[in-house]
Amino acid sequence: MKNRAHTYKPMTKRIVSVLCVLALSSALCVPQVAPATPASSKMAEAAAVKKQLDAISARLDTASDNYYVAQQKLNTARTEQQNNQAKLNKTTSRLKVVQSHLNDRASDMYRNGPTGFAEVLFGATDFQEFAQLWDFLSELNQQDASSSAELKQLRSEMKDTQKKLDANEKQARDSAQNMKQIKDGVASDKAEMQSKLSGLTSEIAALQAQQDAAAAAQYSSGGYLSGGGGGRQFPAPSYQPNGNVVSIARRYLGAPYVWAASGPNYFDCSGLTMFVYRQVGVSLPHSSRAQINCGARVSRGDLQPGDLVFFGSPIHHVGLYIGGGQMIHAPQTGDVVKISPVMWGSYAGACRPR
Repeated sequence: MKNRAHTYKPMTKRIVSVLCVLALSSALCVPQVAPATPASSKMAEAAAVKKQLDAISARLDTASDNYYVAQQKLNTARTEQQNNQAKLNKTTSRLKVVQSHLNDRASDMYRNGPTGFAEVLFGATDFQEFAQLWDFLSELNQQDASSSAELKQLRSEMKDTQKKLDANEKQARDSAQNMKQIKDGVASDKAEMQSKLSGLTSEIAALQAQQDAAAAAQYSSGGYLSGGGGGRQFPAPSYQPNGNVVSIARRYLGAPYVWAASGPNYFDCSGLTMFVYRQVGVSLPHSSRAQINCGARVSRGDLQPGDLVFFGSPIHHVGLYIGGGQMIHAPQTGDVVKISPVMWGSYAGACRPR
């Protein structure tokens, strides 16, 4: 018994040791689910928010184009309204003269009676006097007929001009209302953008830097020559680009983006390109979707500094190409005029203004 007890004790220690090792091994072999780190969670949130911000920015750019289309319609309506009002005033004035002349003639005919002309004619003493009186009265009748026809024409013109004036006024009201609606929508979008940016500025900036790096790599590899929108081929323009606008645009690097602004201290995308091109004597509309039609279209492989590059479908953003796959542009609310890689992923085409 004594020997058994002595044998059991070491065995017991060995068994306990083995069990402890097994237990520890089991614990180590169980898969552990690591909790998501706050940094990765915030970057995921920033990625979702950036996608929303990009959509809002596209809406703002589109709204800018729509706003200036409405403003152009308003300006056109007001100009036509002024021209038509001047025409109406002139027509009214002439109508009064003609009407007064016919009133006098009618009064004269009433006083002389229906036989007045015959009495004048037959009172002639010889044929020559009769012929002269006949010519005079015929001319008088022709003037009366002409005046009557002119009166009818003037009344018709007045009626048509008044219709045009009414149409001008309606177009002006509609355009002004459209502009107000657009501005109200912009205010709402800008407030939403500011709200979403809260607390995620650095993360979103990091995501934008990643996108810029990808665009730069795409240019370096030559991958920008093919792909989505704007891939059409065009004959090389027959004239040289306005390369000197690049140095002009560089003067405004750092100027804040302001919706619908066109310089000299604040810009939106098409306001910047319009502003710098105006300084070299080229007039562009304040609309990215309109600017793409202001010159020869340019294939990607023919891009030169000074060409305009466009983005989105429908087009809602424009930048000034400076070479090397880069552009100067006014990106969006909260940003400034800066140099960025061309956004080949949303590239829509290019043109060379002249």
